[in-house]
Amino acid sequence: MSDVDAQLDPDRIIIEVRCNEYTGRDPNPNVPFSASEIAADAAACRDAGASIVHFHARQPRTGAPAWDPPDYAEVITAVRARTDVLLNPTLGASTIPDPTVRVAHIPVLGADPATRPDLAPVDLGSFNIDPYDPTTRTFRNEDLTYVTSVAGLRHEIDTIVAAEVAVQAVLWNVGSARVLGAFRDMGVLPRTVLAQITLSDGWLSAHPGTARGLASMVEFLPADGGVHWSASLFGGDLLTLLPTVLELGGNVSIGLGDHHYAARRGVDGSWPTNADLVAEVARAARAAGREPATPDEVRSLLQR
Repeated sequence: MSDVDAQLDPDRIIIEVRCNEYTGRDPNPNVPFSASEIAADAAACRDAGASIVHFHARQPRTGAPAWDPPDYAEVITAVRARTDVLLNPTLGASTIPDPTVRVAHIPVLGADPATRPDLAPVDLGSFNIDPYDPTTRTFRNEDLTYVTSVAGLRHEIDTIVAAEVAVQAVLWNVGSARVLGAFRDMGVLPRTVLAQITLSDGWLSAHPGTARGLASMVEFLPADGGVHWSASLFGGDLLTLLPTVLELGGNVSIGLGDHHYAARRGVDGSWPTNADLVAEVARAARAAGREPATPDEVRSLLQR
């Protein structure tokens, strides 16, 4: 990749689908588990305007996490048989404590162009991830932490880049944004990078899913134009924040993996799909004068 900052046309918006995470189907039954379900979901989302699909490999019947390289390869192969979206598989996040193990599937997948991912996400920092419930005034679990040293982060990034895969920098707070700046200064990350801002009302380590929470994160991003950021909202309706995202010139990372979107049910009681969410983002973006970026446009951005 070049160190020259690449730009995306300002009239384009990158829409990423966070299709399943480790989320169950209660209450929304449309969360995809199997490779064929993820592929069908990805194709529908591409038709609706998405250019990137972030996925977790899951057991087809139970939805339990599946971490082996063949599980990821099955999903990648199935999706590519259906559509041209960029693929962004998880590293397992806090479910895999050792960053060496966390990233081990990426070079295995990258050894074969047919299964090589386009992106892989790296969470820049260490965080408490005990969800807080203000109604009961309790944390759901008081022992959950997501810990990665700077050396661990560098190992993840170096391994991903060596596999000829681009890095998505995932930012939880201002500290993450500052690490992003440091890694770009050091040359650990390229000047042109996709960054996802993770907002959450339940995870108190992240900024809240409000206009102020988002704006304060954007304020601390490197201002040279090389960081192309998107907003995500874990446990909340990102569509309510969409006007702020568009006003600030950001992109969108949305999906049933982060929220069930019960408030978006149809008049017949039907639950929304990931493609429904993408279509709503695309509609609002077009109304604001921004057309969804194609997968090829995003690939060009990452390859400059």
